[in-house]
Amino acid sequence: MRICYLDAFSGISGDMLVGALADAGADTAALIEALAALGMGASYRFEKTKRHGIGATKFHVECGEQHAHRHLSHILEKIGQSALPERVKQNAAAVFQRLGEAEARVHGVPIERVHFHEVGAVDSISDILGACLGFAMLGVEAIHCSPINLGSGTVQTAHGALPVPAPATAALLEGKPVYVRGPAVELTTPTGAAIATTLAVSFGPLPPMRISAIGYGAGERDFAEHANVLRVMIGEASGASEATTVSVIEANIDDSSPEVLGYSMERLLEGGALDVTLSPIFMKKNRPGTLVRAIARPEDQERLAALLFAETSTLGLRIYPAERRVQARRTVEVQTPHGRVRVKVSEEGHFAPEYEDCRRLALETGVPLKLVLAAANYAYLAQSR
Repeated sequence: MRICYLDAFSGISGDMLVGALADAGADTAALIEALAALGMGASYRFEKTKRHGIGATKFHVECGEQHAHRHLSHILEKIGQSALPERVKQNAAAVFQRLGEAEARVHGVPIERVHFHEVGAVDSISDILGACLGFAMLGVEAIHCSPINLGSGTVQTAHGALPVPAPATAALLEGKPVYVRGPAVELTTPTGAAIATTLAVSFGPLPPMRISAIGYGAGERDFAEHANVLRVMIGEASGASEATTVSVIEANIDDSSPEVLGYSMERLLEGGALDVTLSPIFMKKNRPGTLVRAIARPEDQERLAALLFAETSTLGLRIYPAERRVQARRTVEVQTPHGRVRVKVSEEGHFAPEYEDCRRLALETGVPLKLVLAAANYAYLAQSR
């Protein structure tokens, strides 16, 4: 699968993304021709420039003083009537739909009444369509995104000065990993946030991939603190079929009984933890204790942390991000003298019978578990020759 990783260490905006995709190899002449065909009265150009010493591409949309206020239905109609590829139109429409929902929520009005001020202007329509077209040109099948740098301070909008992140940006990025670093300016715009949160399948570290192209899209300003660019990395997915950020939740406990800790482990696993371990440790005053560690999806983090507080005696815990990688694997079924058993097989050829299948057959037949496991291993080896 061909994937694209958005490295938003200096935030993300629509024009930065289009510039980065062009820098990575998207055909600039074809991009300009397709956008010009929309008939929005704008002209487009790409400029080679530098930001903090890094060569990058700046995407410019020049449309005079147009600041038309458009409703979502008008924008979707414009997209639908274009001659762009169907996939591009679908992705662009999905981005605007998400943006409209965020604006409606922020302003407390039905989505039909939302006036797209900055985000509905010609430059933002061009940015979103240009980004979706750039992804298609580069053959991108899946998009992943880093945690996003938001910036800080205030930003001037049609509604006056607003805090950074702007309300629509904050709404769009709810539940996503974000942080603040660098100058007190807006680094992530609603347009950039809408594209990332609509099209990215995951947020976290760089997934395992063979990089074939890298592009840098220039932001408007050149900062002294860091290069104001958005980096895109494009290539083929490789290695692990799963490479995601997880949350590690852990606590040192020296005053809970084994029964309570065992029950807590069961509850955490039932609650969606990917894994739970109990490890013996020595704590202060030489007290023997237990390290309870749960690995969770980021979206389950707070719920599982609350569960750990509720089920154990701990008064504090630690939460930190980690990268989880799992090898690609498949499941095959084999026939043994005792019944059918599923066998997990990794991409490297390693295999293991499914414990629960073997346990069930051992209980049903009265055959020792070790013999059922041996039979399953033999059956798989015989079948795979």
